[in-house]
Amino acid sequence: MKNLDFDMMRRRMVEEQLIARGIADRKVLEAFMKVPRHEFVREEFFESAYGDHPLPIGNNQTISQPYMVALMTECLGLKGDERVLEIGTGSGYQMAILCQIAKEIYSVERFKDLAENADSVLKRLGYANYAIKVGDGTLGWEDRAPYDAVIVTAGAPGIPRSLVGQMKDGGRLVIPMGGEFGQVLTVVRKKGDTVEASEVCGCMFVPLIGREGWQKK
Repeated sequence: MKNLDFDMMRRRMVEEQLIARGIADRKVLEAFMKVPRHEFVREEFFESAYGDHPLPIGNNQTISQPYMVALMTECLGLKGDERVLEIGTGSGYQMAILCQIAKEIYSVERFKDLAENADSVLKRLGYANYAIKVGDGTLGWEDRAPYDAVIVTAGAPGIPRSLVGQMKDGGRLVIPMGGEFGQVLTVVRKKGDTVEASEVCGCMFVPLIGREGWQKK
């Protein structure tokens, strides 16, 4: 394999895909400059690891487009002292970004092999402020609740009630919602016993499978 300048590729990704499209949160941009995205994809995809598109990671799952990861992270509005719940560990890249910004990250993954691989990469890169478990992400991780923020990296038919129930008052949930083949990225804010939802943009994610999501076929 030819030598690749990953640092340069990462800088170009941040400048051309994130800043140029309006990502302005300094914490988010700094995290993207630090996290080596190529470490979260198979070697055969190294050349396109920083490209403007998702990549396959196995089990019909993907590592999301860099811009979408950045947009969802920015929508969380993290300041640095939060406890965050992530639904869908996947490659572990989104979690690495969150680990750079927030205090504690808890992630639920449906596939054991993806969870184990992500854990291995994150540990190798020196991250320690996270925990991963295998299970039904639509039910959240009640033992570690409440959360300041929740991020769902798969498309849901609606808002999983369990996730809202595990959020702090004033907490924020970022979730793609809609059909199985197209969703709208939505920010849900919890205020007492009610929620307020605002739409961000159209998006395309793999379906969120689980008791409070899409049923497994």
